[in-house]
Amino acid sequence: MMNSMDTTRKGNPRWLYCCARGFPFTSTPTSLLAGKEADGDDKHGRNTIMAASKPPSHQRKPGGWKSMPFILGNETFERLAWFGVFANFLVYLKREYHMDQVFATNLINMWSAVTNFAPLIGAFISDAYTGRFWAITVGSVASSLGILTITLTAWIPSLRPPPCPVHQQAQCTGPNSVQLGVLLLGSGLLSIGTGGIRPCSIPFGVDQFDFTTEEGRRGINSYYNWYYTTFSLVVFLALTVVVYVQDSISWVLGFGIPTILMFGSIILFFLGTKFYVYFKPTGSIFSSIAQVFVAAYKKRHLELLNDSKAGVYYDPPLKGIVVSKLPLTNQFSFLNKAAIIVEGELNPEGTPSNKWSLCSIQQIEEVKCLIKVLPIWASGIICFTAMVQQGTFVVSQALSMDRHLGPKFQIPPGSVSLMSMIVVGIFVPIYDRILVPCLRRITKHEEGITLLQRMGIGLVFSILSMVVAGLFEHKRRALANSNHNAVAPMSVLWLSPQLILLGFAEAFNFIGQIEFYNQQFPENMRSIATSLFFCSISGANYLSSLVVSLVHGLTGRNGKPDWLTNDINQGRVDYFYYLLAGLGVINLVYFMLCARKYRYKSVEIEQGKPYIDLELNLVKH
Repeated sequence: MMNSMDTTRKGNPRWLYCCARGFPFTSTPTSLLAGKEADGDDKHGRNTIMAASKPPSHQRKPGGWKSMPFILGNETFERLAWFGVFANFLVYLKREYHMDQVFATNLINMWSAVTNFAPLIGAFISDAYTGRFWAITVGSVASSLGILTITLTAWIPSLRPPPCPVHQQAQCTGPNSVQLGVLLLGSGLLSIGTGGIRPCSIPFGVDQFDFTTEEGRRGINSYYNWYYTTFSLVVFLALTVVVYVQDSISWVLGFGIPTILMFGSIILFFLGTKFYVYFKPTGSIFSSIAQVFVAAYKKRHLELLNDSKAGVYYDPPLKGIVVSKLPLTNQFSFLNKAAIIVEGELNPEGTPSNKWSLCSIQQIEEVKCLIKVLPIWASGIICFTAMVQQGTFVVSQALSMDRHLGPKFQIPPGSVSLMSMIVVGIFVPIYDRILVPCLRRITKHEEGITLLQRMGIGLVFSILSMVVAGLFEHKRRALANSNHNAVAPMSVLWLSPQLILLGFAEAFNFIGQIEFYNQQFPENMRSIATSLFFCSISGANYLSSLVVSLVHGLTGRNGKPDWLTNDINQGRVDYFYYLLAGLGVINLVYFMLCARKYRYKSVEIEQGKPYIDLELNLVKH
């Protein structure tokens, strides 16, 4: 049975990763599972999935494909607005706001961190209070106002510093408090929009199909395909066409195009209201987690019992299709006290009289799954730290290299990160279709290698990418200084090796992370699995900002500029890359120690319940 379960999971996180790719990305911290919830809670206040319950008669028939253009259009334009700003934002801050490299880099890192953390908050608010429709609505309005504000900074001269020649950047006037405040206001509104739209667009789209029918399941699978297709198209357009317009034609037009499309998406979204199916908010899994800790604390003085039979620990049967029943373990045994039944805690029908005083064994073991995964999760932050440099120092390198392709066309600096995306897009199908079957015959493992091994390989690639980045930056800097030119006589395509290695790091570690989290959590905790991935991105941005600030403050003494000085040719960005590689080596050792001690989740399948993993099984059809 366990083998069949592993098989159904194979390949699932591919589409999810692609939705999240673009670490500034982001996506949704709610799982797909959230989109298939019935309108109700189980006896523990958690979201449950009703396997065979069709919408009640008072609800409208699922809108199906009639509602898809409105939902996909809204999501597509929101991503175009965000990527259209983020991809070339460093160039905008340096050229138009005359920010120095460190300040601009930290500003982008902090903005990306907030943006990637916002969907976690948005998911909680949506699940517990507003529902998905209103979360998307508020997010759309916020995104529209955010991109409009940033467009106005490019359109109205008084909202940005006065123009200044590039070669006199050191003497240029920076933004005043009002100008910087308006810029931050626009960025913050975009982050709020992300928090409302991204955690809800996939589940809200899935809500429109009746997943209890074959037609509905096929519709959901097609929806995933269209979601990934539109996402890929948006990223490609943002990193090529939009960035080119910004870099070569006009910042106003480059920001204005996604602004118009974003406002159009609001109209488009509301035009579909008569087709949508709406589900009431059913509560968040985070409440269940909090209940375990509160109940364990209240019963901290009780003695642990060795008898886990009925009547001692609260262990009701599972409901719905949540059939991955977790047995009681002795790991983190202090939490087990939350399930000890004390007199008066059960109602006559067998439900807890107070959910904050008595929790089930299933609830407790779900929390343990989360605690066990956290050390592994922490190792992903430094791996992401290498990746986030694509939007900062890699762009600075591109600005100081020959970007010509032919006599007239120049590659926009914000487009260079497209190289790593191309690697992921090419390598992942090869890995799934060719390498995994070959490895399976050697290792006898269903997935070729274990997920922890896959994540470890990704960590190695991230380290190699930083080493290679340092070597090529050393060469680029030497050429620029020897020719006494701000632009090194070196093609920007020499950035390809480090970006290719980063692409392999993403293909192994990042996709491996999502699959690992989804396998190690029960079905109703998939929202946590996805949330952890995006929190890793957020943590990486915060860590990157901290490292940049420390390097900027501690290096550059005795009259020498610091490593990350505004003039990249005078700084030592290569040393910064080597520092990240060193942190990566330490992180790899830490990961190997955690991986060796990790104990995989064990489950019991309740009799009479076939294992139906809706989120994963749909991908197979």
